[in-house]
Amino acid sequence: MKIMGLDPGSKRVGVALSDDLGMTASGLTTLTWGKKEELLTAIQDLITKYKVQKVVVGLPRRMNGSLGPEAEAALSLAEALRIRDDLVVLTWDERFSTAAAERVLLEADLSRKKRKKVRDKVAAAYILQGYLDSLNISF
Repeated sequence: MKIMGLDPGSKRVGVALSDDLGMTASGLTTLTWGKKEELLTAIQDLITKYKVQKVVVGLPRRMNGSLGPEAEAALSLAEALRIRDDLVVLTWDERFSTAAAERVLLEADLSRKKRKKVRDKVAAAYILQGYLDSLNISF
């Protein structure tokens, strides 16, 4: 089953995709926010192309766990995808995903310009991988 991860930011949305077994996540692309309808169409095109059955939307909680305006935007995106595509759409706490992505990209010694191009899709992969790992925990 293919699962898509989304890292919604204020200007861009990072997109990641799982492998067929749902064990690993890889960054796929970065979409730019424009009109919400255009963004939803672009996401729907990717869902159709990759035969996605579930979408995990990163929910940016504050350090105290509360929800701010960014979280409200993520919840709105998740709800719009549920309604539009009749998909399983859930949210996942994404605190530190962008910081973790930035740290990995710095360690890879990428220039600032190159980091900016891939940061969002790497953050989406972190979000999705966290979700996938939670499914594959065995005791």
